[in-house]
Amino acid sequence: MEKYDMKLTRKTVVVVGATGLQGRAVTRHLLRDGWQVRALTRDPDGTQAIALAQAGAEVVRARMEDVDSLTAAAEGAWGLFSVQPTVGSPGTAPEFTAEDEVRWGVNVAEAAHAAGIGHLVFTSVAEADRHLEERLPVNLVSKWRIEQHIAALGLPATILRPVSFMENFTGGYALRNGTLSTGLAPEIPQQIMAVDDVGAVAALAFSRPEEWIGREVSLAGDEIAPVRIAAAIGKALGIPLPYVQVPIEAIRALSEDFAYANEWLNTRGYRADIPATRRIHPGTMDFDTWLERTGASQIAAFLDSARTTGQDA
Repeated sequence: MEKYDMKLTRKTVVVVGATGLQGRAVTRHLLRDGWQVRALTRDPDGTQAIALAQAGAEVVRARMEDVDSLTAAAEGAWGLFSVQPTVGSPGTAPEFTAEDEVRWGVNVAEAAHAAGIGHLVFTSVAEADRHLEERLPVNLVSKWRIEQHIAALGLPATILRPVSFMENFTGGYALRNGTLSTGLAPEIPQQIMAVDDVGAVAALAFSRPEEWIGREVSLAGDEIAPVRIAAAIGKALGIPLPYVQVPIEAIRALSEDFAYANEWLNTRGYRADIPATRRIHPGTMDFDTWLERTGASQIAAFLDSARTTGQDA
C-alpha cells in the first residue's frame, strides 16, 4: 500500500458496468488496494453482483440508459470508472447499436459531471484518436465520440485505450468445431491485452490523480499472430487446436461493420506501445503468462461446458 495515498483510498469510487469483465477487474483491484467501491448494476440480485457484494463492494442498482439513476448512484463519490459494451458484446440485446453505446457513455459522463466527480476513468479503445486520419471501425468511432463528450464537459478525466482482449479467445466467439476460428489473418500479429491488467492500470490512475488526470494512454500486453495463439492454447490444454480463418465475405454476409473491423485489423490494426505499457504496469501479462495464470482454465471450463451441453465447440 505504500504507493497509494491512504487519504484517497478512504474515498468512494463508483464502478459502472461492475458485473462485466472490465468492471469486475477494476472492482477487484480497487478493493484490494483499500478503496470503497460502489458497484453499479442493473441486476443487484445476479450472481456476479452478489459476488461483488461478498467481496466488499456496495452494490447499487442503476442503468446506463437512465441518467437519473446514474446521477443518484454517483452522489457523494470521489471517483468513477466508466465502460460501455460494444455491439455484439456478451449480455447486450440483439438490437443494441453503436448509437446506444454512445448514448450510454454520454449519460455516464453527464452523471459524473452532475455529481461533481473528482476523477473519471473511461475505458475507450486503442487508435480511437485516429478518427480524423482514416476510416475506423464503428466500435472505435463510438468510443471516440464518448471521449469527445467527456472533454466537452471539462471533466477531470483519464482515458485508457486498450487493444483487443485476450479473453476474446475464451468462448464461443472464437472456439468452434474443435478449432480457433476468427476473421483475423493467420500470420498477421495482433495486439492483445488481459482485462485484469486494465483493472490494475485503472486502479493505479485513481491512486495518483495528480499524474493521471488529463492523460490519454494506449495499452497492450502482447503482439502475436492467431496461429501462434491457437498453438499456445493447444499446448496449454494438451489438445490439438488448429487455427481456421473465417472468410471475410462470410462475415460480411452477417455484418458489413464487423467485416470491415476484421479487414482493418488485418491491414492496419492497433499500434500501442507495449514497452510503454510495461513501464506503467510492470506486471502486464503476455499471452503465455495469461494462459498460465487464468486463460487456460477459462478456456478449459468453456470447452467442458460446451461438451456437457452438447454445443458445437
